[in-house]
Amino acid sequence: MKKRLFSLLPALALTLALTACGGAPAANAPSTLVYGSADYTRINPAMDEHCEINALLFNGLTAHDGENQVVPGLAERWDYDENAYTYTFHLREGVKWHDGQPLTSADVKFTIEAIMDPENGAENAPNYEDVEEITTPDQQTVVFQLAGPNAAFLEYMTMAVLPRHLLEGEDMQTSSFFRAPVGTGPYKLERWDVGQAIVLVKNEDYYLGCPSIDQIIFKIVGDDNAQAVQLESGELDLALLDPRNAQSFAGRDGFTCYDMMTADYRGILFNFWNDYWIENRDLIPAVCCAIDRQAIIDSVLLGQGMAAYSPLQRNIYNNENVERYGYAPARAKEILESAGCVMGSSGFYQRNGQEVGFVISVMAGEQDRIDIAQAAAQQLREAGIHCTVEIPAKIDWGGQMAGLIGWGSPFDADDHTYKVFGTGKGANYSGYSNEKVDEYLTLARQSSDSSLRREYYAKFQEELAADPPYAFICYIDANYVAKSAVKGIAANTVLGHHGVGIFWNVHEWTIE
Repeated sequence: MKKRLFSLLPALALTLALTACGGAPAANAPSTLVYGSADYTRINPAMDEHCEINALLFNGLTAHDGENQVVPGLAERWDYDENAYTYTFHLREGVKWHDGQPLTSADVKFTIEAIMDPENGAENAPNYEDVEEITTPDQQTVVFQLAGPNAAFLEYMTMAVLPRHLLEGEDMQTSSFFRAPVGTGPYKLERWDVGQAIVLVKNEDYYLGCPSIDQIIFKIVGDDNAQAVQLESGELDLALLDPRNAQSFAGRDGFTCYDMMTADYRGILFNFWNDYWIENRDLIPAVCCAIDRQAIIDSVLLGQGMAAYSPLQRNIYNNENVERYGYAPARAKEILESAGCVMGSSGFYQRNGQEVGFVISVMAGEQDRIDIAQAAAQQLREAGIHCTVEIPAKIDWGGQMAGLIGWGSPFDADDHTYKVFGTGKGANYSGYSNEKVDEYLTLARQSSDSSLRREYYAKFQEELAADPPYAFICYIDANYVAKSAVKGIAANTVLGHHGVGIFWNVHEWTIE
């Protein structure tokens, strides 16, 4: 569908007059923050975890603070029986859905069971696969009986709770609810102008206090260049830009640049359902050695980021001694030729009469991802591997040869490893399967002993390096640019994939 841009003025003209908390008229005109956003087809936190808007509309039983530590959310406290593997959560009193209905333990049970239901196809289902039973002794108490220990379970209770009274009996993928979501978060949906804007207004009954900013508009501007232009013109107040566009605002009056560290990495995903990699899996280390990561960081990311070799480099359990596949063209050549590849007249290697090469598919709209793929492909061609890049309208995960993947979590090491690299797990989009990887990830999840977890994650990373699912390329920074009048952004928070996490304390933001 063709994306349309719109002028800010019609959206503001349609905005209803807002009142201050407690019903008193506002002394000044309503405050509005306009954020440059990619487009949405739905808002479904149970199925789509990498959406910034989720944090504004919904809450989980637990939450993360600015240091990414687990803190109380909708649950004011919890108990854990380590002998019975049982978590008991006690909900806050008086929390209401945006439609005025009370939040109850039945909503929590409904949400997690919906994610666990294989019919719903949730990529987050592996987070809860050890949940044996969920009970609700009363409206304010919910009990999770686990089959065994899960060191990341409190992390996974940050999952947004959904309203049972609006979703029971609905299709969790296609329900119209996800076009008109109702949550408990600091903001509630006022209007969704398809392809143009999603307008949110403050939730005056928010359990952490009434937000300071009256209205937040997610204005749909899917292109980084267009977002930069609209920041310049004053149509946007905040945007996540690619490094080159963000740099143009550095040091300028009226703007503040937030170059925020993330756990968000980029790499080439190899599709192991594809016949090419079934036959040529042993050539993947050559691909890894042929990529000059620092050159890509310098040219594409303007030096903002670091070379990637593991999915856990921003985690306390990272193994710094694991094989890193540094830039080594001679080693790449040796691997290729040892596998029987011979240089053809075209300048590319051949194996068994077939040219060595593949296509990287990249989703449209993320210029840095496209540029990373193009740079990596050029380097691979220089190494004799015929690599090209395509930008399809829609990514075919099962049909592509390879993709420029992005993942990453700043939370527990189980997050974005177990479900991404585990055989048959919900976010394993490459078809990767390795019995030792499965074993080490399971052992690490089941241990509360940090020394044991460190040992298991070290072995996991060693096995992942010996049998690479990706050619890891780089970690990227999140380059947010805001008008300097926007206050309260926590600049030192380590963010996740797609910069998710910046809105963790949005109810405290102000506009001066």
